[in-house]
Amino acid sequence: MQSFGQKKYINAFLSIGSNMGDRASNVKDAIKLIEKNIGKIAKQSHVYETQPWGEPNQDPFLNLVIMINTSLEPRDMLEKISRIERELGRERKEKWGPRIIDIDILFYGKRVIRDKGLEIPHPELHKRGFVLVPMMEIAPEFEHPILMKPIDELYMECDDNNDVVMLG
Repeated sequence: MQSFGQKKYINAFLSIGSNMGDRASNVKDAIKLIEKNIGKIAKQSHVYETQPWGEPNQDPFLNLVIMINTSLEPRDMLEKISRIERELGRERKEKWGPRIIDIDILFYGKRVIRDKGLEIPHPELHKRGFVLVPMMEIAPEFEHPILMKPIDELYMECDDNNDVVMLG
């Protein structure tokens, strides 16, 4: 954590995905709103096209991972993420269903949080290639604070066989 004046900043990793409408535009809009409302983007992976996870009968996703510097506490960040998703047209209808935008908090520094409605690190990230591949691109040596393994090792152990294709 870095401190500038009174504010304390921490690096957080967010996953962004879209499989409805203009996916590329949805992702770009989400990034702009994250930078405006949550924190400065320090690193950004390429965009990947991926097969849907959990419910395969839907269109492919565009996914990426960003690292942001934020002064927000995790619960405040989650509230702002929910607001951004709603602003971009997200409606929560079904688990793993199609979505205009999906923003997940993967990591908040090395903190472990298990509260109602907020789990950090994201409890499923080590099972998902669409998260591990872009995360590995920008922070391969980042160590999962519960599993105590770096991202590249988690990727090598991951059983997810879905395609994760980098777009130009």
